Amino acid sequence: MTAWLIGLVILVVLVAVWLLASFKILQEYERGVTFRFGRLRPVLEPGVQMIFPGIDKMVRVDLRIVTLTIPPQDVITKDNVPARVNAVVLFQVTDPVRSVMTVENHAVATSQMSQTTLRSVVGRADLDTLLAHRADLNEDLARSINAQTEPWGVQVKVVEIKDVEIPQAMQRAMAREAEAERERRAKIINAHGELQASEELGQAAEILSRNPASLQLRYLQTLLELGADHNSTVVFPLPMDIIGPFLNKVPQWLDQNATNQKADVKTHD
Repeated sequence: MTAWLIGLVILVVLVAVWLLASFKILQEYERGVTFRFGRLRPVLEPGVQMIFPGIDKMVRVDLRIVTLTIPPQDVITKDNVPARVNAVVLFQVTDPVRSVMTVENHAVATSQMSQTTLRSVVGRADLDTLLAHRADLNEDLARSINAQTEPWGVQVKVVEIKDVEIPQAMQRAMAREAEAERERRAKIINAHGELQASEELGQAAEILSRNPASLQLRYLQTLLELGADHNSTVVFPLPMDIIGPFLNKVPQWLDQNATNQKADVKTHD
């Protein structure tokens, strides 16, 4: 009798422990994919759920966005430049049942697929596209990875290429190319400036030539600017139309002066 009571107590305790172990709590961001005797049951929602040990099996599925870092991958671009590229992938489970039933480990599978797709997409692009048009490559990567992970109930939200490492020799060549490009732009800008300045000066000269008074005022302004510097020597240009008549009379004056001197010599003789 005593042994029977002891066995009954032990049985009650085991049943109580079994029942207590059956209570599972799912967080708001979790879903439970359960199997009873190997058969799929409806997905469990957040809250307290009963999962009987030995009878049921539950797989917790996190519906939050997961950050996945792709390790550096050695790739060769379309123009045969070796590079090391790494990226980050943000994905989210959209169908808990398919993420459990279709693939063994959706996180590992997404990581491997992302690495393979990264090497494939970067290998189809040249180095300039990889460096200057990274947003287009990110969109292409997201579409390519999504095409593979969608049957698993996994959706890729964002793919971002983080770092691109290229050989030192290629970096020096790119630096020289950038320097040459800057020099070319500087020369073009300087030439455009000279052209615009010459056009403006030509227009100013044409306006001044139509109004001699404006030219005289410009001369006076130049004299004032020179006088403000306290220079000992002032060079003042004069237009040829002003001093031309004086220059034309100089030979006549010299000839007249020479004739007068000869007449004076004869008179003294």
